[in-house]
Amino acid sequence: MDDRAHHVIESNGDVVIVGGGVAGLLCALQLAPRPVTLVSAQRLADQAADSWMTGGLAAIGNGDSPEALAADMIAASGGLADSDMALAVAREAERRIHELRNLGINLDCSREDRHGRIRAVAAPVRRLVPIGGDRTGSTILTALSRAVHNTPSIRIIQGYQAEALIMDGDAVAGVQVRSGDDAAAPPVILAARAVVLATDGLGRLYATTTNPALANGTGLAIAARAGAVIADPEFVQFHPTAMMIGRDPAPAITEALRGAGAILVNRRGQRFMLPRHPLADLAPRDIVARGVFAEIAAGRGAFLDARDVLDDDVAAAYPMLDASCRAAGIDPTRQPIPVAPAAHIHIGGVAVDARGRSSLKGLWAAGEVAASGIHGANCLAGHALLETVVMAMRVAEDIAGQMPAPLPALSDITIAESNGPLPPFAEKALRETMTTQVGVIRDEERLAEAVLTIAAIEGESPSLALRNMATAALLIATSAWSRRESRGAHYRADHPADNPACAQRTMTTLVAARKVAEEIAANPPSRRLRAASA
Repeated sequence: MDDRAHHVIESNGDVVIVGGGVAGLLCALQLAPRPVTLVSAQRLADQAADSWMTGGLAAIGNGDSPEALAADMIAASGGLADSDMALAVAREAERRIHELRNLGINLDCSREDRHGRIRAVAAPVRRLVPIGGDRTGSTILTALSRAVHNTPSIRIIQGYQAEALIMDGDAVAGVQVRSGDDAAAPPVILAARAVVLATDGLGRLYATTTNPALANGTGLAIAARAGAVIADPEFVQFHPTAMMIGRDPAPAITEALRGAGAILVNRRGQRFMLPRHPLADLAPRDIVARGVFAEIAAGRGAFLDARDVLDDDVAAAYPMLDASCRAAGIDPTRQPIPVAPAAHIHIGGVAVDARGRSSLKGLWAAGEVAASGIHGANCLAGHALLETVVMAMRVAEDIAGQMPAPLPALSDITIAESNGPLPPFAEKALRETMTTQVGVIRDEERLAEAVLTIAAIEGESPSLALRNMATAALLIATSAWSRRESRGAHYRADHPADNPACAQRTMTTLVAARKVAEEIAANPPSRRLRAASA
């Protein structure tokens, strides 16, 4: 690509934040009045409207304690949680929630109002604070967007998708972005001395997901392609109760409904979770997701029956549920809602320390793109949002404590990567491969097939956007292939039990993932099986 096709925008200050979600907006606001540039692939108003977050925010209630909150995180983590980080985040919860209130975010109950809190699945006490009923994401993003637009130190660039990090030796020196409206448009280079990745997750890598289109793994991919260490990519959490009404993304039904008493049944009206776990419908997400998956695979279907929970004020209490049901012609006060598991939260991500620093100098990460270690192999409802709030503010405090550095001179930089339009059929093939072969239930042979399919896309696609999607997918699939056990959100049908020898977090790189793909290509499982039977 000709150098003359590139141009540099000198950032408003020396901090560039990539992502207009909760983490990015909070970080930008906390850095004020230090000038920053915020890059969002979507208009902030549209991102607020499209938000998939429904469940609320995990917080400490009356009679509760940070120690108890951290203990529940650790208990749900499959033995992989960083206990020090879990306790640190829990101890900051009350202070950070107070700061959210100062930004104009109205929580639906106070600490003393225990009855306003909801019991999340797999949680022993009422700890989930609703925000706008089941419109948690929309409510919080609307308030944060308003605050960002009213903050003069924040320069907002909307409609641009990040596609690469720019390196200056071993340090991140900027971000390459491109208009989302034209894949052939020349890229724009934003110079920076501090880059914060605060992009969405990667649910869009799957054909069935609750995530919007831009949650396609870009943040994870560009960090990995720059050489960052990636933690725990195999742990993808599937929301067990996504509405199956023919929409993409599938609307997530807030787990607060099950916390309030809604039950899961099959087409025969049988409560299929009762024999599967002592907590039945309130079991951890991974167990419920597998239960729902099994009923659907057996042809019995799966439904959420909330008829005994919902009153005629559904629109006021659960506005997102009401809107989705109305659009599908379902009356949830009179009939069960069809559900299925859908890719929801990526528990892994860019490996970061307690301050949100990645393994690359000059690169921080917060939100779903980051992996601080507090969740281990599983994530409780509301805890991902709590981690996002705490870590975004920690990142801002860490950057604010450093002296501003001069911007690097990037006018002569050469970008070798060409770009083409996103091929819809190839994207569809990637998403279907992830759903059928790297989904709720996995095994060695299907994972190996997925790795080879994804590696070919990652190496050959003319589209930078698709290559980035395939990069994120390759990290997930190769790590899932390498973890020969079942733990938390990662379930292997050929290794259904946990293995104490595997009780450690995954730390990998793109180079390592590509090496795994090469090893599988050289000796695929099908060849080994034929040799063993000969």
